[in-house]
Amino acid sequence: MKRKSITKFIVTAVLVAFGLFLSVCSFDINIYTYNGFAKSIKLGIDLKGGVLAVYNVKSLDEDNESNFNTQVEATIARISDLLTDEGYSEASVVKQGNGLNATQIRVEVPDVDDPEEILNLIGEPASLEIKKENSTEAEAILTGKHIKSVEAGMQEGQYGVSVTFNEEGAYLFKNLTTEMEGQQIYLFIGGELYSNPTVQGVISNGTTFISGSMNTLEEAEEYATKLMSGTFDVELSLYSNEYVSATLGNDALKWAIIGGVIGLLLIFAIMIIVYRDFGIIANFSLIIYSILMLFFLQAIPFVQLTLPGIAGIILSLGMAVDANIIIFERMKDEYKLGKKIPTCVEGGFKKGLVTILDSNITTLIACLVLYIFGTGTIQSFAITLAIGILLSMFTALVLTKIFCRWYLRINSKNPKKLNFKREVIANENN
Repeated sequence: MKRKSITKFIVTAVLVAFGLFLSVCSFDINIYTYNGFAKSIKLGIDLKGGVLAVYNVKSLDEDNESNFNTQVEATIARISDLLTDEGYSEASVVKQGNGLNATQIRVEVPDVDDPEEILNLIGEPASLEIKKENSTEAEAILTGKHIKSVEAGMQEGQYGVSVTFNEEGAYLFKNLTTEMEGQQIYLFIGGELYSNPTVQGVISNGTTFISGSMNTLEEAEEYATKLMSGTFDVELSLYSNEYVSATLGNDALKWAIIGGVIGLLLIFAIMIIVYRDFGIIANFSLIIYSILMLFFLQAIPFVQLTLPGIAGIILSLGMAVDANIIIFERMKDEYKLGKKIPTCVEGGFKKGLVTILDSNITTLIACLVLYIFGTGTIQSFAITLAIGILLSMFTALVLTKIFCRWYLRINSKNPKKLNFKREVIANENN
């Protein structure tokens, strides 16, 4: 039994060492470069630098407030798709504030040097209208709400833009092209004529290709971006924009990592001094916690690490240590009552469970509230803290318990190795 437990510890240690290697090391595999968990984590604008833009939001139909939140979410989705299609996969687009006159959309794009590049990409959002007549007073047959997607490309040797309509838009566009075949239709953006393509035939499949005035792919992409800016379900006006330097973020990240490593080493030393062999087991669990944290931070798509996010990680690490301390202190209390070490171990986990669950679930609820009502960096803090709490409960209540049971097959009778002590009761006759 003792040899079997030692073997399990050795195998687990090898797997943990391999996990550490995968977390921090980079290497090439044929044409693929593996960067490690730590280097693959998406960094926020405060750590990587980039462009921050905030837009005020105004409903295009102020009499219909009930659909406003849906319109904002649809606009956020369109902006996110637009940025992703242009290669800014790490961009963050979030809503902040509530109400018709107090809502804003915050756009953060890390690792961009020129704010104008992003502002030009999003464009000056304005309403898109497709009309039969070249007149601002004419009735709009289709608007931006009828367009599903816009994509630049090439067909039959010509650069142009492929426009896909939703179900209602496809029906309206079929009727429009049937009536206007061989004639021009007029695209107005923000109340101004932007383009007047000629209808070559009836379009019945909900997709059309606009070409003729675009000589390069860049011109086609500019045309597509302009059309997309007219498909937003709300009216956007630029409130503020700024470039965030990566220098401050890199320094902050470097010192945060140094501080985290120093703190972790101090925790390791204190746990070993206070709890001896069980302290080593707790440290082993904390190393696994760190590996899992790095893995999930890079694996979960919507996680973007910011300075508040790092604070959430450090706080969750403290709670992971706290969970082990609660369990070990309960073990010590059991031993003081005269119980044997195996009974003390089981009792420690059993009596510490309620306290650990109570504190962690309460914190998870707080994370949920912060994520729902917070914005940007506050949400990053909530996400990383929540991930850390879930992992801390897993490592403390599952892994540490398994390791302690393995250890009991190696030592179940020597309390000195665990720093367990009985209470000394004075003799009343002396």
